[in-house]
Amino acid sequence: MKKIITILLTTVMTLSISLTAFAVEIPIESLPHNATHEGMIITENLIGEILTEVKNGLGYQDAWTKANKKIFTAVLNRETNGNGYADLAAIARNSIWHYRDMYLRPEFHIQTEAYIKNLIAEVITEVENGLDYDEGLKKAYIIIYKSKNPQFNAEETFSVDSCYRDIPAVDSVLFTYARKHLHEAVSRRELK
Repeated sequence: MKKIITILLTTVMTLSISLTAFAVEIPIESLPHNATHEGMIITENLIGEILTEVKNGLGYQDAWTKANKKIFTAVLNRETNGNGYADLAAIARNSIWHYRDMYLRPEFHIQTEAYIKNLIAEVITEVENGLDYDEGLKKAYIIIYKSKNPQFNAEETFSVDSCYRDIPAVDSVLFTYARKHLHEAVSRRELK
């Protein structure tokens, strides 16, 4: 009897360690602009296993409910090193949405990532060669808008009250992959 209990406990512990080791990471391109690296790591530790479930088909609302409970509890128990609920929740929502959308539209994501890499290739090179990430991101967004409407004029559009702006409708996934490619360019620059 003692051997059976020992074997069962060992198996359960091994499985729990294995599941934790295979938890999905938060994609940097899905982070809110004001997110910190520490906030990302804390959120990833809290919801990594939930992201794995989302990647395998768990729906957005079910995942968000689980994640919200974990984050809320961790904040209340002061286990977030001073990071607040709003910041961690925003990171969680964005990453859950990103993985859920990838699950629902895998071909679109593959095509869009390649399309964006080609579309903003010059900006990627500029960022890799030293252009500030935020400046590169602004340039990339304008290129994306112009790909939908060649007459788009960013200076004119953004200088008027937001209710009068004429901004082309663009799937947010295009912006997500622009951020991804520019983050990768920054990483390559730092390795030089």
